[in-house]
Amino acid sequence: MADSMKGLGGRNLPPYWDRFDRLQRTAGQLLGARAAPRGVFRFATHAEADAWNQTHRRPPPPAPPSVMTRRIEPGPGQESVWDYPRPPALEPVAERVRVEFGGETIADTTRALRILETSHPPTLYLPPDDIRLEFLTRTARTSGCEFKGRAVYFDVEVNGQRAAAAAWSYPEPAPRYADLKDHLAFYPSRMDACWIGDERVQAQEGDFYGGWITSKVVGPFKGAPGTWGW
Repeated sequence: MADSMKGLGGRNLPPYWDRFDRLQRTAGQLLGARAAPRGVFRFATHAEADAWNQTHRRPPPPAPPSVMTRRIEPGPGQESVWDYPRPPALEPVAERVRVEFGGETIADTTRALRILETSHPPTLYLPPDDIRLEFLTRTARTSGCEFKGRAVYFDVEVNGQRAAAAAWSYPEPAPRYADLKDHLAFYPSRMDACWIGDERVQAQEGDFYGGWITSKVVGPFKGAPGTWGW
């Protein structure tokens, strides 16, 4: 190893000591002081040098979170969202599904479909025949999904209570998801209550994806701060 990388007693030191040595010499020159010879430090012992290093050196960047090491193993009757596929799967929902808003049940069906995508709780799509469409007004908002196609959004207004862009639909879904045509999905966070069977749904964090969380699904779930890269 080069002499510039040896400190007290000829001990091999890592590269940042060489950078510190150069900085020390430069500071001395700027202050008009005599620069210290290379390899000579202001610490009397290696212990002092190591203590300074532990206090002042820049820490390495944090490692990205390892999702799979934090995976929650599903129990009996549960599903892990990390077992869901990508591209997403589309399948029927066996239980009754209800949506409540403004003191009314605005949707009630036993024919719902659900989208299952890696890292996301299921998103439920309800057939238009089982939705009180008089409470929905289409907006100008649209968005695109790489798998399902272009979505359109609806405001929901019941008895003077309004939720903006609280539902969405795919008028012309991609062929693989043709069964979703004209079905509507609701953001649980924007409704008064959403139900699968007799269980009240919890909203997916982040209020962007609109997943429905029940005790039958385990995560961790995408949507919360710091998870968008999953």
